[in-house]
Amino acid sequence: MENYTKIKLRPSTFKTSQGFLKNHIKPQIGSVPLAELTSLDLQRFYKHLLDGGRVDRIEARKKPKGLAPKTVRNIHQMIGSAYNLAMEQKLVTRNPTQGCALPKVEHKEMKTLTADQLSAFFQEARDSGVYELYYLDLATGLRRGELLGLKWTDVDFDRRVVKVQRAISRQNGKVVEAPLKTKNAYRTLPLSADAISVLMHQRRKTGSSEWVFPSPSGGPMSPDSVLHMLQRVLKRAGLPRIRFHDLRHTCATMLCRRKISLRDIQLWLGHSTYQTTADIYTHLDYRDKMNTANAAADMVLNIMHKNT
Repeated sequence: MENYTKIKLRPSTFKTSQGFLKNHIKPQIGSVPLAELTSLDLQRFYKHLLDGGRVDRIEARKKPKGLAPKTVRNIHQMIGSAYNLAMEQKLVTRNPTQGCALPKVEHKEMKTLTADQLSAFFQEARDSGVYELYYLDLATGLRRGELLGLKWTDVDFDRRVVKVQRAISRQNGKVVEAPLKTKNAYRTLPLSADAISVLMHQRRKTGSSEWVFPSPSGGPMSPDSVLHMLQRVLKRAGLPRIRFHDLRHTCATMLCRRKISLRDIQLWLGHSTYQTTADIYTHLDYRDKMNTANAAADMVLNIMHKNT
């Protein structure tokens, strides 16, 4: 892993892979020689992970004993990639991950804020002194790490654009700069006049810090802090709990409502592929098109009734 995988993966992804190896792969199948591991061995391994593979930690006591299907699929992909490399190096002649039956991933329900909820949310955000952060996130759909990774050198007030060039993440207990998720995540977004006004107000609040949304110490803000802050604002506003990522979904949903194409939404959000955007938001795009079709049909019927 140190000589090959670490070079290719983002630091946070590499750390996750290390955890998979240490907590699951080595204890269960680490003693089996590469050439002797079979698809049946892997199938038993995956079933064990699904039934009771979660590591016994205090913070996980209230969670299900088994790992989530998506986690098992990620472990499967990791093992498959390792075998592909082993085949390239002539260490094995086959990849036992091929043909394995994988658990179906149940996608979490996407939650968004309605127009009325956004009004209450922004009012509470103003009262809590964090309006600028959440306004910009809802206006741009930035990922949490991307939002916290913004520096003032990324903002061009004259051209009214912001460059997304880095992310902030927590690694080994430290808040650090990290590369973006994909190459498409590196993007330049135009800003509305309102967004520029909000950022100018934020600039006056931050003093000499290089970060657009600094911590009290002047450095980058912790991703955990903005999540806890979000839950406080939602609770005080009398709104349901949502994930920080659901603010990004809210932005995308508003774009769909305004008939922005999925291709343009993909570029705006920095998704790696069009398919990613389509998988998440096609149902919204389709529903809006159906509403348009129904409205057109109603209009035709009204004209027909007037002429009869």
